[in-house]
Amino acid sequence: MFVEESAGQYSISGTVSADEVLKLANQLVKERLAKGQEIDSSVAAIAYLQKRMAEASREVFSVLFLDSQHRIISLEDMFFGTIAEASVYPREIVAKAIELNAGGVILTHNHPSGVPEPSRADLRITERIKEALALIEIKVLDHVIVGSEGAVSFANRGLI
Repeated sequence: MFVEESAGQYSISGTVSADEVLKLANQLVKERLAKGQEIDSSVAAIAYLQKRMAEASREVFSVLFLDSQHRIISLEDMFFGTIAEASVYPREIVAKAIELNAGGVILTHNHPSGVPEPSRADLRITERIKEALALIEIKVLDHVIVGSEGAVSFANRGLI
């Protein structure tokens, strides 16, 4: 398989499987979420995160760590779960934020059901993470839930 890019258009020579197409798409998303890129709106974050997370078969809770100017430091898959839930530990997010010297974070996870509506558990864990990070002066800028039917931004809904 050979992939060629020209002016934002991609051509693939040879036969590719669906898994290979998804792998290439994930690679492209990671490149676009390169270290140092500024995330200046929830729309920008949603566009990248939705492509990366919408098709996961189990729940994945990730954190986009940002510097004080909202530039990307790292996107980390932190917790993995079942088709319905993932156990999330705020202390692990705090430890990683300190390690990366983050100034802010965007939380994100997928709903394998496809429906991105936040649950009560989603609201509770977001609040717990906000409280934990506030102790070390790191701001939670958003929590984006991604599903095959779209994405929901807590910031856009006034939940952050």
